[in-house]
Amino acid sequence: MQTYQGGCHCGTVRFEATTDLATVISCNCSHCSKRGLLPTFVPPDRFRLISGEDALEDYQFNRRVIHHLRCRHCGIESFARGKTPDGNDVVAVNVRCLDGVDIESLKLTPYNGRDF
Repeated sequence: MQTYQGGCHCGTVRFEATTDLATVISCNCSHCSKRGLLPTFVPPDRFRLISGEDALEDYQFNRRVIHHLRCRHCGIESFARGKTPDGNDVVAVNVRCLDGVDIESLKLTPYNGRDF
């Protein structure tokens, strides 16, 4: 496990998340594919929003169970909040928004969200 810092493009939203990046999802759903999201999932106790809570806009679609939170200034979704299939709270961190992570070095796990 490592604690990473990250945030949106303009820097208003900043956070830290502790993860091993062992599972990074490459989802083909309409939202993830169009926005280029690469989520990894962490429990809420391993995520801390440092700044920008007042700049977050909530976007929901489909079953409206995931709160896609984007910066209202730059439009970047650096994380989302939702529930696991068994009902536990989870934070989906967009790995592309983590500082210093080489995306090319990660093994991506395909997920068929299009047919979900």
